[in-house]
Amino acid sequence: MNPEKLTIVVLDGHTLNPGDLSWDRLEGLGQTTIYDQSAPAEVQERAKDAEIAITNKSLLPGNVISALPKLQYIGVLATGYNVVDLDSARERSIPVTNIPTYGTRSVAQMVFAHVLNFTQHVAHHAGTVCDGRWASCPEFCYWDHPMVELDGLTMGIVGYGRIGRATAQLASAFGMKVLVYDAYPVESTAPTRMVDLETIFRESDFVSLHCPLTAENKKLVNPERLALMKPTAYLINTARGPLVDEAALAVALSTGQIAGAGLDVLTVEPPAADHPLYGLKNCVITPHIAWATRAARARLLNTAVDNLEAFLAGNPQNVVNP
Repeated sequence: MNPEKLTIVVLDGHTLNPGDLSWDRLEGLGQTTIYDQSAPAEVQERAKDAEIAITNKSLLPGNVISALPKLQYIGVLATGYNVVDLDSARERSIPVTNIPTYGTRSVAQMVFAHVLNFTQHVAHHAGTVCDGRWASCPEFCYWDHPMVELDGLTMGIVGYGRIGRATAQLASAFGMKVLVYDAYPVESTAPTRMVDLETIFRESDFVSLHCPLTAENKKLVNPERLALMKPTAYLINTARGPLVDEAALAVALSTGQIAGAGLDVLTVEPPAADHPLYGLKNCVITPHIAWATRAARARLLNTAVDNLEAFLAGNPQNVVNP
């Protein structure tokens, strides 16, 4: 493969790099075309001459892969790689790579952005100050919601990989007790305690999801597990939307079965305008941005180029379809 003639196409680069990062390293590896987004009907045409295809969320199904005769490598700009038909790529001996570890601290940080939003209500109270309420207050302070101290409360973590462990560290720093569940045998160190899934939902003040989506754990948060939770407890999901039965969650939130939910992911993204969780005052939804700090995106882009360089050198890394 001649690097001077190497053809690279980035199908949807804008989310990763809206302009604050540099594509220079990637562009130095070959003739590079970068599209902000690509509709499904545009992918095949845009990648028809590419030897290297880079995608974030643009789909590369089997019929598209089979229609790209020059394609030799697919790089996914994310940890999850369900956007690519791995079997079809394997049949063509096309390696598919992902980015496994770029956003660990950023995602754990988002967990506590949601946690602290529920315990301190910073945005709400700042809004009332801007509305003039403090200026007219007869006392030196006021608050509209109970202010909750995290020290001594229990954080339940479902999935104890890198992000789950980082979240556990932050919880411990706040003085929280930490309960952990993982579908596979893992080691935990004090002060975390390994328990079963039902104990997580029954005893935790916050349940935070950090597991990959599999066929077995789809709708892991279902009516039965929501019924186990305390009425003062909160659900936090920065992992994958389909882990949660959203209709059941809407019922649990609207009836006061649980206190609230902080969600950075939903089952369908972007969601429909009439999503059942919209409008619930105790449900805070952010638009899948836990991964999107500049530091995390810079690591992602650098690792994507590292992956491609390793492939070109004959030593592919982070291959998900060996």
